[in-house]
Amino acid sequence: QDPMAVIHGTVRAHADTRLAIIASRWNPRIIDALIEGARHALIEHGVSEQAIDLVRVPGAWEIPAVAAKLAAAGQHGAILALGCVVRGDTRHYEHVADGCAEGLMRVAVEHRIPVLNGVLAVEKHADAEARSGGKHGNKGEEIALAALEMIDLWRNL
Repeated sequence: QDPMAVIHGTVRAHADTRLAIIASRWNPRIIDALIEGARHALIEHGVSEQAIDLVRVPGAWEIPAVAAKLAAAGQHGAILALGCVVRGDTRHYEHVADGCAEGLMRVAVEHRIPVLNGVLAVEKHADAEARSGGKHGNKGEEIALAALEMIDLWRNL
């Protein structure tokens, strides 16, 4: 009996593939660290800096619409979303964080493109700092590596 076929991707660059990073401007110190983590990981794994497009948006709420526009244009192999939503005294946090995540998933499914969610939804700024180069690593770097793996998987499916 033949073993089950396993289809997977490998973390590697494809010279003919562009990547888009959509990053919000809220919490700039956190976001800049996430962007740098993603950029460093992509370049370290062979992606040319010229193959990375960085699109800046006001906040996390705006990321899914821009992701949909980029996905529809078909110029990128993956879209990396970077943002940071910190809980406040109102329910606004849940609306923004949940709406952003749901919107990103919708873009991925409808446009059949890997969309990586690096939008931090945290209780306090210290949590964001821990995930943007602190004790919990750098979420930007993590999603960059996942993006490369997903681009490769897409080609193998």
